[in-house]
Amino acid sequence: MVKAIMHGCNGHMGQVITGLVREDEGIEIVAGIDVVDCRDNGYPVFTKVWDCKVEADVIIDFANAKAEDELLKFSVERKIPLVLCTTGLSDVQLKAVEEASKEVAILRSANMSMGINLLMKLLKDAAKVLAQAGFDIEIVEKHHNRKLDAPSGTAIALADCINDSLEQAYTYTYDRSKKHQKREKTEIGISAVRGGTIVGDHDVIFAGTDEVITFSHTAYSRAIFGKGAIQAAKFLAGKPAGYYQMEHVIADSAGV
Repeated sequence: MVKAIMHGCNGHMGQVITGLVREDEGIEIVAGIDVVDCRDNGYPVFTKVWDCKVEADVIIDFANAKAEDELLKFSVERKIPLVLCTTGLSDVQLKAVEEASKEVAILRSANMSMGINLLMKLLKDAAKVLAQAGFDIEIVEKHHNRKLDAPSGTAIALADCINDSLEQAYTYTYDRSKKHQKREKTEIGISAVRGGTIVGDHDVIFAGTDEVITFSHTAYSRAIFGKGAIQAAKFLAGKPAGYYQMEHVIADSAGV
């Protein structure tokens, strides 16, 4: 059984993952780390990362970017692989993640959903065929009315995976209200919708002459990100130092 440390255990996603792990026979949380120890989680909780002396196979991180510097040092020193799910890291921190991955296994992804990451894999293949056939590419993302950033990081990640497969030949268009011209063939339009309690909805539209192909992903709860993080933790435990992504988890699940 994989033994995990939950960093950010008393946050929303930390509690989601704690609940999911209770129902999973392949993994257990042996310790938690959080700035506030306010719950009985069924495992010891430490308010400072260096106070945790519990042996573990992997760390799952859903916390705050301010805590990442010490967590990286802890992961490297203890040689515990790290599933890094915290967002909003600075360029300096991202560089530190790359450096740390030379000494310990680290998995980081813009979106921990298994479905989104499988979608990215499918989009790479689709884009190579459909772009050459003259299809226009548009992305529409929808989120709840409390989300601050637009477009979403996932929408950008979807556009990036398409553009990577097309040798970076495309540019992104976020607003056409001030444009009075025909759409460029080498652009990816990205539109954001904000309203209600939508957890996350992403449509990637390939529009050709007389036909449209749409790839869609809908998140009904944040539990999908927790499930993806757990799958990533199981995959990463025991792996050698390196920089891993969810596409490696997808390939492993498919037996590739």
